[in-house]
Amino acid sequence: MTAAMWTRSALAYRTSFVLMTVGNLAITAMDFVIIVVMFRNIHSMGGWDFHQVAFLYATSSFAIGLADMLVGSIDALGNRIRQGTLDGILVRPAPALAQMAADRFALRRLGRPLQAAVILLWSLSGLRVHWTWDRVLLVPGLLVCGTAIFVALFVGGSCLQFWASDAAEVQNSFTFGGATMIQYPPTVFAKELVAGAVFGIPLAFVNWLPALHILGQSDPLHLPEAFRFASPVAAALALAAAGLAWRAGLRAYRSTGS
Repeated sequence: MTAAMWTRSALAYRTSFVLMTVGNLAITAMDFVIIVVMFRNIHSMGGWDFHQVAFLYATSSFAIGLADMLVGSIDALGNRIRQGTLDGILVRPAPALAQMAADRFALRRLGRPLQAAVILLWSLSGLRVHWTWDRVLLVPGLLVCGTAIFVALFVGGSCLQFWASDAAEVQNSFTFGGATMIQYPPTVFAKELVAGAVFGIPLAFVNWLPALHILGQSDPLHLPEAFRFASPVAAALALAAAGLAWRAGLRAYRSTGS
């Protein structure tokens, strides 16, 4: 209901809504412009051609954009804790996490996943790939699982604010910073960083590992083939960990008495 209220509020001023959505789309598109400029001077990046890197960009941008639209409002948790307004959410007969995600829901954030979807369709049209059934199914699968992983990172990262209410930027380093990293091929990064994205924060499962199978690229870490199909498992584990972190944060929270 809260999300619907904010959506109706935004659509009440349709010209403003359209302009803000287009502006959001244009700002996020600048990341892809940088890639375009780079490929005017190079033919490949770490063994990946332009359409392959565009595929990475599009899948990463779609996942982070959709997750940001769904639960991005949760980064205001620290402000609510400082202002004492979190108590009002906790006494309502609805899950606190759902209320925080719906608070000030911004439909204008739809611009980023829409722009990513357009680039994804364009990149798919230029890929030199033998499309088998498993490759076809991996594309929508990685979009869903990638979004779920970023949702988990948003929620899990926000839980730091239960103990440090000004830790929103730490969360952003793993969400938006991580999304920027996986827009580029894993072969341009140190193997230690790639390993951290596999066995630590599961960013590699958003698109790197599935893309290796879809695009026929070699794995810099020489992991078992099963890892390329493990995004659903990684997403489920990430969501479970985020849920546990959220419950731990709520237990640690001390009411202001307001």
